[in-house]
Amino acid sequence: MFIPLESCSTRPSMAFLGQRNTLIVLKDAPPGLYLDGGELGEILLPGDSIPKGAQPGDTLDVFLYRDSEDRLVATTRAPIAMVGDFAGLRVTHVHPKIGAFLDWGLNKDLLLPIREQARRVQQGETVVVFILIDPKTDRVIATSRWQEQLDFETPTYAEGEKVALLIAAETPLGYNAIVNNKQLGLLYRSEIGSTLKIGEKREGYIRAIRADGKIDLRLDQEGYRRVAPLADQILDALKAAGGTLPVSDASSPETIRDAFQVSKKAFKQALGNLYRQRLINIEGETIHLASP
Repeated sequence: MFIPLESCSTRPSMAFLGQRNTLIVLKDAPPGLYLDGGELGEILLPGDSIPKGAQPGDTLDVFLYRDSEDRLVATTRAPIAMVGDFAGLRVTHVHPKIGAFLDWGLNKDLLLPIREQARRVQQGETVVVFILIDPKTDRVIATSRWQEQLDFETPTYAEGEKVALLIAAETPLGYNAIVNNKQLGLLYRSEIGSTLKIGEKREGYIRAIRADGKIDLRLDQEGYRRVAPLADQILDALKAAGGTLPVSDASSPETIRDAFQVSKKAFKQALGNLYRQRLINIEGETIHLASP
């Protein structure tokens, strides 16, 4: 994507490695376009990443990283995560002396050095990492020692507040989840109803902030605030499916979670609400819209 130069009032004084930047195209050359990186100098945007019609004088939204020859380059592709982010990334291959390589959505995989591995990872698994710039090499790398990067300030969330979650680790009590890309909270197994995947992103809610500052989480809204919108969602799904759905309060927690992304407890409460209003009928593991 590019925008006219007139809409950009100042030239960049600095571009940032591992981040998205809006940079001005300086010139066209056989390898691609050269962008004004400010103090970083001219930065190449290779030909296979150039938007159609881009030319000198335009401004481009690009991500900066280092290529296999350690050169600073730009791409218009968006990575899965950038410097300062926690993310769940898949291990594409492992080098016994260098480390693991992770798929972060770019042509060049992201290195997880051996020294930055909390445990040795395996090809094909999804590992939770924090992305940073290595002070030794000035390259973007990952670390699976992500706990060291968390914000340990006392949280200021309100009970019931919606938050973004990254499922980070399984514990005896449930799952640790990174809250809003900065703090750690706990989802209790007794309230989840199904298995979560390490590295997956979910929406959640603040259940409570404990006296010690730790965060308790839930995946569903509490009480009527949860039941009413879920009941409407079930009715909409029934109407879209022609009046019948192969899921009910007798279904497994996994089936319910796959269908509506809620716990079995929340689903049963919403079904009970609809049944009492005579809006649905329940037959085994199937629900139907009630006849008018």
